[in-house]
Amino acid sequence: MSATDSFDADMRTQIEGLKADRDVQALSRIWLRETSPHRYVYNFKWMGRPIIQFPQDMMAMQEIVWATRPDLIIETGVAHGGSVLYYASLLELMGHGEVIGIDIDIRAHNRKAIEEHPMSRRLRLIEGSSIAPDIIAQVQALAKGKRAIVVLDSNHTHDHVLAELRAYAPLVCEGGYCVVMDTVLEDMPASLVAEDRPWSVGNSPKTAVHQYLKETTDFVIDKDLEAKLLITVAPDGYLRRVQGAQA
Repeated sequence: MSATDSFDADMRTQIEGLKADRDVQALSRIWLRETSPHRYVYNFKWMGRPIIQFPQDMMAMQEIVWATRPDLIIETGVAHGGSVLYYASLLELMGHGEVIGIDIDIRAHNRKAIEEHPMSRRLRLIEGSSIAPDIIAQVQALAKGKRAIVVLDSNHTHDHVLAELRAYAPLVCEGGYCVVMDTVLEDMPASLVAEDRPWSVGNSPKTAVHQYLKETTDFVIDKDLEAKLLITVAPDGYLRRVQGAQA
Protein backbone atom coordinates (compact mmCIF):
# COMPACT_ATOMS: atom_id res chain seq x y z
CA MET A 1 0.00 0.00 0.00
CA SER A 2 1.36 3.42 -0.97
CA ALA A 3 1.68 6.25 1.55
CA THR A 4 -1.25 8.03 -0.14
CA ASP A 5 -3.43 4.91 0.01
CA SER A 6 -2.55 4.49 3.68
CA PHE A 7 -3.45 8.12 4.38
CA ASP A 8 -6.79 7.71 2.59
CA ALA A 9 -7.57 4.51 4.50
CA ASP A 10 -6.82 6.21 7.81
CA MET A 11 -9.01 9.14 6.80
CA ARG A 12 -11.95 6.84 6.02
CA THR A 13 -11.57 5.20 9.43
CA GLN A 14 -11.49 8.59 11.13
CA ILE A 15 -14.59 9.74 9.25
CA GLU A 16 -16.51 6.67 10.36
CA GLY A 17 -15.49 7.46 13.93
CA LEU A 18 -16.75 11.03 13.60
CA LYS A 19 -20.05 9.83 12.14
CA ALA A 20 -20.56 7.58 15.16
CA ASP A 21 -19.49 10.13 17.79
CA ARG A 22 -22.72 11.81 18.83
CA ASP A 23 -20.99 14.02 21.40
CA VAL A 24 -18.69 15.53 18.79
CA GLN A 25 -21.63 16.04 16.42
CA ALA A 26 -23.58 17.76 19.20
CA LEU A 27 -20.62 20.00 20.04
CA SER A 28 -20.40 21.03 16.40
CA ARG A 29 -24.07 22.03 16.39
CA ILE A 30 -23.58 24.00 19.60
CA TRP A 31 -20.58 25.77 18.07
CA LEU A 32 -22.62 26.73 15.02
CA ARG A 33 -25.46 28.03 17.16
CA GLU A 34 -23.24 30.05 19.50
CA THR A 35 -21.10 31.67 16.80
CA SER A 36 -24.05 32.67 14.63
CA PRO A 37 -24.91 35.83 16.60
CA HIS A 38 -21.26 36.91 16.21
CA ARG A 39 -21.54 36.71 12.40
CA TYR A 40 -18.50 34.44 12.27
CA VAL A 41 -19.07 33.69 8.59
CA TYR A 42 -18.40 37.35 7.75
CA ASN A 43 -14.82 37.23 9.08
CA PHE A 44 -13.07 36.05 5.92
CA LYS A 45 -11.94 37.27 2.51
CA TRP A 46 -10.58 35.49 -0.54
CA MET A 47 -7.94 37.44 -2.47
CA GLY A 48 -9.31 40.69 -1.12
CA ARG A 49 -13.05 40.06 -1.55
CA PRO A 50 -15.47 39.10 1.27
CA ILE A 51 -16.32 35.42 0.82
CA ILE A 52 -19.06 34.96 3.48
CA GLN A 53 -18.41 31.20 3.76
CA PHE A 54 -16.99 28.90 6.41
CA PRO A 55 -13.36 27.97 5.69
CA GLN A 56 -14.30 24.32 6.24
CA ASP A 57 -16.83 24.41 3.41
CA MET A 58 -14.32 26.06 1.10
CA MET A 59 -11.84 23.30 1.88
CA ALA A 60 -14.52 20.79 0.90
CA MET A 61 -15.22 22.69 -2.31
CA GLN A 62 -11.58 22.62 -3.40
CA GLU A 63 -11.54 18.85 -2.85
CA ILE A 64 -14.67 18.54 -5.02
CA VAL A 65 -13.24 20.76 -7.75
CA TRP A 66 -9.93 18.87 -7.84
CA ALA A 67 -11.65 15.49 -7.90
CA THR A 68 -14.22 16.33 -10.57
CA ARG A 69 -12.16 18.67 -12.81
CA PRO A 70 -15.26 20.53 -14.05
CA ASP A 71 -15.46 22.59 -17.20
CA LEU A 72 -18.00 24.80 -15.49
CA ILE A 73 -18.88 25.85 -11.93
CA ILE A 74 -22.32 27.47 -11.61
CA GLU A 75 -23.07 29.46 -8.46
CA THR A 76 -26.30 31.25 -7.64
CA GLY A 77 -25.71 34.18 -5.33
CA VAL A 78 -22.76 36.52 -5.91
CA ALA A 79 -22.85 39.15 -3.13
CA HIS A 80 -19.32 40.62 -2.83
CA GLY A 81 -17.90 38.01 -5.20
CA GLY A 82 -15.51 36.20 -2.88
CA SER A 83 -16.81 32.71 -3.54
CA VAL A 84 -17.09 32.99 -7.33
CA LEU A 85 -13.55 34.38 -7.40
CA TYR A 86 -12.43 31.54 -5.14
CA TYR A 87 -13.78 28.98 -7.61
CA ALA A 88 -12.25 30.94 -10.49
CA SER A 89 -8.86 30.85 -8.78
CA LEU A 90 -9.08 27.08 -8.32
CA LEU A 91 -9.82 26.69 -12.02
CA GLU A 92 -6.98 29.06 -12.85
CA LEU A 93 -4.57 26.88 -10.86
CA MET A 94 -5.85 23.87 -12.80
CA GLY A 95 -5.58 25.76 -16.09
CA HIS A 96 -9.11 24.91 -17.19
CA GLY A 97 -12.73 25.91 -16.74
CA GLU A 98 -15.08 28.81 -16.17
CA VAL A 99 -17.36 30.05 -13.38
CA ILE A 100 -20.86 31.43 -13.91
CA GLY A 101 -22.13 33.65 -11.09
CA ILE A 102 -25.85 34.46 -11.06
CA ASP A 103 -27.49 37.10 -8.87
CA ILE A 104 -30.73 39.05 -9.06
CA ASP A 105 -28.87 42.24 -8.07
CA ILE A 106 -25.14 42.65 -8.70
CA ARG A 107 -24.44 46.03 -7.19
CA ALA A 108 -22.30 48.38 -9.24
CA HIS A 109 -19.44 48.61 -6.73
CA ASN A 110 -19.31 44.82 -6.38
CA ARG A 111 -19.41 44.27 -10.13
CA LYS A 112 -16.56 46.76 -10.60
CA ALA A 113 -14.38 45.09 -7.96
CA ILE A 114 -15.12 41.61 -9.33
CA GLU A 115 -14.51 42.53 -12.96
CA GLU A 116 -11.22 44.27 -12.08
CA HIS A 117 -9.99 41.24 -10.12
CA PRO A 118 -7.22 39.17 -11.77
CA MET A 119 -9.35 36.00 -11.50
CA SER A 120 -12.26 37.56 -13.41
CA ARG A 121 -10.92 36.14 -16.66
CA ARG A 122 -12.43 32.81 -15.67
CA LEU A 123 -15.72 34.32 -14.50
CA ARG A 124 -18.98 35.25 -16.24
CA LEU A 125 -21.57 37.26 -14.29
CA ILE A 126 -25.28 36.99 -15.11
CA GLU A 127 -27.70 39.43 -13.49
CA GLY A 128 -31.27 38.24 -13.00
CA SER A 129 -33.33 35.83 -10.95
CA SER A 130 -31.76 32.38 -10.92
CA ILE A 131 -35.20 30.83 -11.41
CA ALA A 132 -36.36 33.10 -14.26
CA PRO A 133 -36.95 31.02 -17.42
CA ASP A 134 -34.65 33.19 -19.57
CA ILE A 135 -31.79 32.93 -17.06
CA ILE A 136 -32.22 29.17 -16.73
CA ALA A 137 -32.24 28.80 -20.53
CA GLN A 138 -29.08 30.92 -20.83
CA VAL A 139 -27.20 28.86 -18.26
CA GLN A 140 -28.41 25.56 -19.70
CA ALA A 141 -27.11 26.64 -23.11
CA LEU A 142 -23.72 27.59 -21.65
CA ALA A 143 -23.53 24.26 -19.81
CA LYS A 144 -24.45 22.05 -22.76
CA GLY A 145 -21.86 19.33 -23.29
CA LYS A 146 -19.77 20.46 -20.31
CA ARG A 147 -18.86 18.79 -17.03
CA ALA A 148 -20.50 21.03 -14.46
CA ILE A 149 -20.88 21.33 -10.71
CA VAL A 150 -23.41 23.63 -9.03
CA VAL A 151 -23.51 25.71 -5.83
CA LEU A 152 -26.87 27.16 -4.69
CA ASP A 153 -26.50 30.13 -2.35
CA SER A 154 -29.04 32.82 -3.19
CA ASN A 155 -32.62 33.17 -1.89
CA HIS A 156 -32.94 30.52 0.85
CA THR A 157 -36.70 29.92 0.82
CA HIS A 158 -37.97 26.40 0.22
CA ASP A 159 -39.72 27.25 -3.04
CA HIS A 160 -36.79 29.17 -4.49
CA VAL A 161 -34.18 26.54 -3.67
CA LEU A 162 -36.43 23.75 -4.92
CA ALA A 163 -36.87 25.61 -8.22
CA GLU A 164 -33.09 26.05 -8.45
CA LEU A 165 -32.53 22.36 -7.79
CA ARG A 166 -34.97 21.39 -10.52
CA ALA A 167 -33.33 23.80 -12.96
CA TYR A 168 -29.61 23.34 -12.26
CA ALA A 169 -29.01 20.00 -10.56
CA PRO A 170 -29.64 18.13 -13.86
CA LEU A 171 -26.61 19.98 -15.30
CA VAL A 172 -24.24 18.30 -12.82
CA CYS A 173 -21.87 15.70 -14.23
CA GLU A 174 -21.96 12.14 -12.88
CA GLY A 175 -19.75 12.02 -9.80
CA GLY A 176 -20.09 15.78 -9.45
CA TYR A 177 -21.92 17.77 -6.81
CA CYS A 178 -24.82 20.12 -6.39
CA VAL A 179 -24.04 21.88 -3.12
CA VAL A 180 -26.91 23.61 -1.34
CA MET A 181 -25.55 26.16 1.10
CA ASP A 182 -27.22 27.30 4.35
CA THR A 183 -29.24 24.15 4.92
CA VAL A 184 -28.12 24.70 8.52
CA LEU A 185 -30.93 27.26 8.84
CA GLU A 186 -33.31 24.35 9.43
CA ASP A 187 -31.29 23.24 12.46
CA MET A 188 -30.91 26.64 14.12
CA PRO A 189 -33.29 28.36 16.55
CA ALA A 190 -35.79 30.42 14.57
CA SER A 191 -34.84 33.41 16.74
CA LEU A 192 -31.43 33.52 15.02
CA VAL A 193 -32.97 34.17 11.61
CA ALA A 194 -33.25 37.90 10.88
CA GLU A 195 -36.84 39.11 10.98
CA ASP A 196 -36.57 40.71 7.53
CA ARG A 197 -35.69 37.38 5.89
CA PRO A 198 -38.42 35.37 4.15
CA TRP A 199 -36.90 32.00 5.15
CA SER A 200 -36.91 30.22 8.50
CA VAL A 201 -37.28 26.80 10.10
CA GLY A 202 -39.67 24.77 7.95
CA ASN A 203 -39.07 27.02 4.94
CA SER A 204 -35.40 26.55 4.21
CA PRO A 205 -32.81 25.09 1.83
CA LYS A 206 -32.82 21.81 3.77
CA THR A 207 -36.58 21.32 3.36
CA ALA A 208 -36.09 21.93 -0.37
CA VAL A 209 -33.28 19.35 -0.51
CA HIS A 210 -35.41 16.69 1.13
CA GLN A 211 -38.30 17.44 -1.23
CA TYR A 212 -36.02 17.26 -4.27
CA LEU A 213 -34.57 13.93 -3.19
CA LYS A 214 -38.11 12.54 -3.17
CA GLU A 215 -38.33 13.49 -6.85
CA THR A 216 -35.08 11.94 -8.08
CA THR A 217 -32.70 9.06 -7.48
CA ASP A 218 -29.88 10.81 -9.33
CA PHE A 219 -28.36 12.32 -6.16
CA VAL A 220 -27.42 11.15 -2.69
CA ILE A 221 -26.34 13.14 0.37
CA ASP A 222 -22.61 12.78 0.97
CA LYS A 223 -22.68 12.14 4.71
CA ASP A 224 -18.96 11.28 4.78
CA LEU A 225 -18.00 14.73 3.55
CA GLU A 226 -20.30 16.38 6.06
CA ALA A 227 -18.95 14.23 8.91
CA LYS A 228 -15.32 15.02 8.28
CA LEU A 229 -15.99 18.75 8.13
CA LEU A 230 -17.93 18.84 11.43
CA ILE A 231 -18.40 22.58 10.96
CA THR A 232 -20.49 23.32 7.85
CA VAL A 233 -23.34 25.57 6.75
CA ALA A 234 -24.52 22.76 4.47
CA PRO A 235 -25.65 19.71 6.50
CA ASP A 236 -27.49 17.41 4.05
CA GLY A 237 -26.50 19.92 1.38
CA TYR A 238 -23.60 18.11 -0.32
CA LEU A 239 -25.49 16.22 -3.03
CA ARG A 240 -23.39 13.86 -5.13
CA ARG A 241 -24.66 12.77 -8.53
CA VAL A 242 -24.67 8.99 -8.80
CA GLN A 243 -26.54 8.49 -12.08
CA GLY A 244 -28.38 10.17 -14.91
CA ALA A 245 -25.88 12.86 -15.91
CA GLN A 246 -26.43 14.61 -19.24
CA ALA A 247 -24.41 13.42 -22.21
